Amino acid sequence: SRSSLDNPKRDWYVWADPAPEGGPPNNWLGMFGGLAWEFDKPTDQYYLHTFLKEQPELNWRNPKLESAMHDTLRFWLDRGIDGFRVDVAHFMMKDPQMQSNPPSEGLQAGEKVKHHYDVQDHIHDKAHPDIHTAHGGIRRVLDEYDDRYSVGEIHESDWDEWAKYYGADLDQLHQPYNFSLLWSDWTAPSFRQKIVEQEKALPTGAWPSHVLGNHDEPRLATRYGVDRARAAAVLLLTLRGTATLYYGDELGLADGSIPPGSEQDPWGQRYPDLNRDKCRTPMQWNPGAGMGFTSGAAAPWLPFSDQTTTVEDQIGDPGSMLSLYRRLLRLRKTSPELHVGTIAMLDTNAENVLSYEREHDGISMFVAVNFTGEPQLIVFPQMVDQVLSTSTDRAGAFTSTVLGQNEAIIVQ
Repeated sequence: SRSSLDNPKRDWYVWADPAPEGGPPNNWLGMFGGLAWEFDKPTDQYYLHTFLKEQPELNWRNPKLESAMHDTLRFWLDRGIDGFRVDVAHFMMKDPQMQSNPPSEGLQAGEKVKHHYDVQDHIHDKAHPDIHTAHGGIRRVLDEYDDRYSVGEIHESDWDEWAKYYGADLDQLHQPYNFSLLWSDWTAPSFRQKIVEQEKALPTGAWPSHVLGNHDEPRLATRYGVDRARAAAVLLLTLRGTATLYYGDELGLADGSIPPGSEQDPWGQRYPDLNRDKCRTPMQWNPGAGMGFTSGAAAPWLPFSDQTTTVEDQIGDPGSMLSLYRRLLRLRKTSPELHVGTIAMLDTNAENVLSYEREHDGISMFVAVNFTGEPQLIVFPQMVDQVLSTSTDRAGAFTSTVLGQNEAIIVQ
């Protein structure tokens, strides 16, 4: 650590003296185990790291550091980068008084178990109100350029706090990720509630965000099952807002198997049940030893999920998961009602079906998703024609139909 920290720019990191009685300055914990403080013998101080000790915390309260980071953004923006994903964007600012965290009173609904990290209520080591000043500075840099974008990885279950990352005048992140659906139970009422809650929480003029899969959670095909994964694809790509797709989900790729001792994830190395490597296996482009991801004798950093799920095998199959995603993306791109239209929840007389209307300039599409393995009768508010279904062909106009098990349908 000395080579990276003991240098003229050491004040770009977060340092603190030992506590009066000795030891770390406070009780803040590292996400992957142990304390968030590492002692540096040459300086007789501790430096802060929320994650690995090889990842020292940047001091965003230092104007020189902030200026250097802004120049780094400009370096890439000058080269045509469209924008940035800000990792753990709610961790950039901590309590400047470095107060210790109180004990936890338990996890909030849907919150992920993190073992040792869960013993504290993390009110002082992340999301200090000054964080919005930092994001405002980043936004001003992006606004120096045309048509650039920022999205922040923010794990915040309080909708009011989450919405603050847009900025009161939409002058911070263009979008904070919305992970509420990712953590939701697979039921129509639960998804309906989360969609409505986000719409209500959005500042005026803000654009929604939806995520159903990412590098920290089991893959869609593993979490929901392949049949439900098709319905999830329809849901994700027809909601109002920006959809984030996780690579491999468009193939229905399942979690891989990681042999003991081969773990790469620092979380998984400490807590096997939190190992995220299973959802991080390489993309599978075509059959063969390297599956189009690597060549020759080179081995990827993690084993492949399987030997049968590939882009090459699915791209010519109209019934494949990949073909479904491609159809949905084309439909979304060519249909303003799906691309920029409003959204309104519908009552289709079926509790276990999530249904909504997307409308733009007087043209509507309706979406209905059966969250169960049983047939469900639904009634639409007007005569409709089928545009797309995950399982059933319907000819002619209708006002009601029976959705098959786990079926999702788009009509107009």
